[in-house]
Parts: sequence; C-alpha cells; structure tokens
Amino acid sequence: MTSPLVTKADILAACKDMLCKNLYVVFTTPTNGLGPVMENLDNHLNYQIHLEKTGVMFGAGPFFADNESDWNGEGMVIIRANSLAEAEQIAEKDPMHQCGARSFKVRPWLLNEGSITIQLNYSDRSQKII
Repeated sequence: MTSPLVTKADILAACKDMLCKNLYVVFTTPTNGLGPVMENLDNHLNYQIHLEKTGVMFGAGPFFADNESDWNGEGMVIIRANSLAEAEQIAEKDPMHQCGARSFKVRPWLLNEGSITIQLNYSDRSQKII
C-alpha cells in the first residue's frame, strides 16, 4: 500500500483559516564534540543576537538530553526567509557553521497553531512572557 501524495498546496487548502506563516528551521549539530562548539559560542551568540535584532530570527535555543540537564551541543534556530535557499545562506553565515564546529540542516516549516501571551505593566515598565 502506498501513501497518498500530500503537497504544500493541500496543507494550505486544509488550513486556509489558520496563520500559514512560512518559516525555516535550522537544526544544528556538533561535528567534533563540544570543544569547538564552546570555543565559538560567543561569536555564534553574537550572530544570533544580530538575527534577532534585524527581525530574521523567530526563535532559537539548545536541545537538552532526555535527562533535561545535559547538553550535547545541538540546537535549533527558526528564521524568517523568502526561500529555502535564502534560509540556507543565513545559516551558512553563522560563525559556528563557518568554522565547522557544527553542521546544519534547514527544513521549511509552516506555523499554523499556537499562541503567545505578553504581560505589559505600565506602572513599572516591566514585561513578562507568560
């Protein structure tokens, strides 16, 4: 038995009233242990902050091991781009990838469901994501 072919157009038609926001997910993995990752962490984080401040980054962060404590150097970055090729170019510019400390894979992702709640307190100018 073969599975039916389901295209992006099929998904968009089924989810037409949802957000349907095209994003790209960069899965990043160490190539030679944590040593090179840690040596390049500052430059990588500076690049991440640049992506955040320029509106390219939607979100990013590390993946922890199943014990929810240990980190083996893997991470994920969700970026805004106009195409897979553009998203790959953005990922290639990450100092972590340029120096070879990590390799990466970019996957197109369609954001449909979810929510975010932000609390703004005028009296003390504080904010909190709930």
